Amino acid sequence: MERQHSVPILLCSGGALPLEYLTERASGGGVNEAFIRDLVHQHPACLPITEIDAMFSGAVSICTELNTPAGPIDVFMVTPSGLPVLVECKLWRNPEARREVVSQILDYAKELSRWSSADVQREVSNRLKRNGNPLLEMVRVADPAVDEQGFHDALTANLRRGRFLLLIVGDGIREGVEAIAEYLQVHAGLHFSLGLVELPVYLMPNGDRLVAPRVLVRTVLVTRNVVAVPEGYTLEVTEDEEEEEIDPEQTARADELYRFWSEFLKVLKLDDPEQPKAKPSKLYNIFFPLPVPNSWISAYRSLAHGNLGIYLGSTKNTSGRYAVEAITRDFDAIKDQIGGTVRLEKGFGISDRLHVGSLGPARGAPAGVLLACRAG
Repeated sequence: MERQHSVPILLCSGGALPLEYLTERASGGGVNEAFIRDLVHQHPACLPITEIDAMFSGAVSICTELNTPAGPIDVFMVTPSGLPVLVECKLWRNPEARREVVSQILDYAKELSRWSSADVQREVSNRLKRNGNPLLEMVRVADPAVDEQGFHDALTANLRRGRFLLLIVGDGIREGVEAIAEYLQVHAGLHFSLGLVELPVYLMPNGDRLVAPRVLVRTVLVTRNVVAVPEGYTLEVTEDEEEEEIDPEQTARADELYRFWSEFLKVLKLDDPEQPKAKPSKLYNIFFPLPVPNSWISAYRSLAHGNLGIYLGSTKNTSGRYAVEAITRDFDAIKDQIGGTVRLEKGFGISDRLHVGSLGPARGAPAGVLLACRAG
């Protein structure tokens, strides 16, 4: 299907003058992919980001050709709040662009979802050939109030959650938009937002250039909450209208568990500063998410046996389970690296536990400190 847009009209003293659409010229001076890339990098305001997803407004262009295992990202940007923006630039008259550009930018996003802020900082420094922390320095030019630790924590969290804005930018899209739009909408349920932007460039009479950004396609972000239930647990759904009888003893136990886990997390010190901590819970377990999806470390209390412990868990038939099985097979070779008193035990897997006897409120806090020393 041929897609046409009206050309801009310049109203001047001599009348109405249609502007010339600037295309790639063999003699130079026209538009090519490098031109679009440099235009976006040097003038990020030309991207209608707010129109696509206002959460990513104010993104700062950090560098071009940021190296990743999936290939170099044309333009890497990030907001002062730590939200990444990836831009892929293509000439739409190239058939390859319409076939592969969406898959390419999705590959970039998948690779970056395995990164942390430290990985981004390293690659940015390598690309710019600058020491120190050029990533933070460039963001602070736009917003001097940015807190270093808060920025890096937010960027790491957004990377691992896959919270990106992915922009595919072309010079003038005349055909194939419907197919690209359909493919984008298939991925609309992912955490990242995607947009298709046209940046046609027109030549002014005095030789200046006019850029007329247009948003052609944008996905509607649908956040899906996926609950991975560890083995041995079930998920029970009750109707909101159903009134449940409140058991005072159960309520008191839940409150005590919450206090216990809160104190435990306060004194817990982890070797990896980028490992997200669990949230306090009113249950007997808390869960620390691991980088491999559907895997976690659980800390637990066992009132029946007077034990505190930790174990490595995963969900069946997932990448998390495959990773845990690989670690289990190699446990004898890596146990010295893990250190501590962690062991491979039948029925528990890779785990550790501590017998403390009674776990009433009087002993709860000291026991939590002991477990924290081992868990860290």
